[in-house]
Amino acid sequence: MKWLQTSKRPLFALASIAVTASVVVGCSTTSGPATAPTASPAPAPAPSTGPKPAETQVAEPPFKISLMLKSFSNDNATPESKVWKKVEAYTNTKLDLQFVPDASYLDKMNITLASGSMPTGIFVVNVKLPAVANAIKGGAFWEIGPYLKDYPNLSKANPVILNNTSVNGKYYALYTTRPIGRMGISFRKDWLDNLGMKEPKTIDDFYNMLKAFTNNDPDKNGKDDTYGMVVTKYSGPWDIMQTWFGAPNKWGIKDGKLVPAHLTPEYLEAIKFYKKLYDEKLVNQDFAVYDSAKWNDPIVNGKAGVAVDVADRSYQIDEKMKTVDPKGSIDVIGAVSGPKGLFNQPSTGYGGVFLISKSSVKTEAELKKVLQFFDKTNDKELQGLLSYGIDGTHYKMENDKMTPILTINDNMAPDINNKNMNQFALQIPYIVPELFKPATALRIKANEVMKENEKIIVANPGEPLTSATFTQKGAQLDQIVEDARIKFIVGKVDEAGFQADMELWKKSGGDDYTKEMNEAYAASKK
Repeated sequence: MKWLQTSKRPLFALASIAVTASVVVGCSTTSGPATAPTASPAPAPAPSTGPKPAETQVAEPPFKISLMLKSFSNDNATPESKVWKKVEAYTNTKLDLQFVPDASYLDKMNITLASGSMPTGIFVVNVKLPAVANAIKGGAFWEIGPYLKDYPNLSKANPVILNNTSVNGKYYALYTTRPIGRMGISFRKDWLDNLGMKEPKTIDDFYNMLKAFTNNDPDKNGKDDTYGMVVTKYSGPWDIMQTWFGAPNKWGIKDGKLVPAHLTPEYLEAIKFYKKLYDEKLVNQDFAVYDSAKWNDPIVNGKAGVAVDVADRSYQIDEKMKTVDPKGSIDVIGAVSGPKGLFNQPSTGYGGVFLISKSSVKTEAELKKVLQFFDKTNDKELQGLLSYGIDGTHYKMENDKMTPILTINDNMAPDINNKNMNQFALQIPYIVPELFKPATALRIKANEVMKENEKIIVANPGEPLTSATFTQKGAQLDQIVEDARIKFIVGKVDEAGFQADMELWKKSGGDDYTKEMNEAYAASKK
């Protein structure tokens, strides 16, 4: 059964931001009529016969834009920040950036949506979230699809990513780009070399690597103190690996109809493999409760050898590991071949989206100004500025390669990264990797892996579709599937028990969800 849809098109991601736009009205001044000089007072001045002085040209006043953004630190940028000022000058805007801590952002977003009084742009992680979907359905945000063609950068938005952010065929969201082929396998290359093994090409090779990392003393310290792969309570690795077996990405297509991934035979084969890894102790036995914030630690500290996640995790681990073990080294590949070929799970291609509020942006003319602002922030100059800051301050260019001066974790790094100015960087089209070639070989390879992955990604045909049942019960339905998978992996249920959980999913709303998704899918084809 072929569940897979692959895409070779380059992708760009979009973040949703609520923006409040208002026009700042300025007063233009012109000179009055010239008067002819007189030698003595007269009842009335003689009219001027010469040309009038040229009228004073007044620049268009800055356009006010307010954005509600996520904050990942307490040290946010201010209007005095250098990057903030440069953005305002380049786009001729007056920015009001409302930073909300990530931990409380969802609550703040829901309250803001419910209030009906929103800033120009509001950032949302997913347009399918119930509060967001209801606000879109209620007409709270502008449909921007018909306007994108009129802007040099926004017109280059990737159609696959746009489709992923659409709502029943209509485009409301400006996405923040993420590499769509981002997933990869990071592994201890020094361990693989110590064991005389080559990088894995197939699922069997991958299994053999994990087994050798667990049983064959890969660090050569004479102790039985290592294991193959670290997994956390974040379910991403299992989702990624299921595509290696030919399972769909959330939804597959059979006989022209959508089928949930977890009801396919390929999915069952995948979780049987996961159970094998668990039973043989090739993964950490506490994965179901292991804190994802500590994901890198077992690899950095020489306990585990593999992480399946985004490819850029490879150099994050490597750079941290070098401070503990200078001889350690990490390598990265995209995926391994399974019974049906080489496939990989894509990201959605975006980290979030910006929605433009009708309560703040009241006219089409104002909407066009907001879109112009976002378009200009995607110019080469501003993509570089918002991503890496100012040349000579935040980074330096040497031999066409970028080396950070102040890193993302440096409290002294002004304006960007931990200052959160990069939170409204859409990066459409995505040219940052071309502008800033990294200085390390592993960073370069990770970028190459992500680019190659675009050829083997498994698209989700249900991504742009909505379901009333899922809006109401989505969290509950997803939890049933997640719990069933974990119970099967750790041996709390057998295959019959897993199938019983799938029947529970169907009766709890899964059948209605599937029916509604297929109705939406059929309508989209018309």
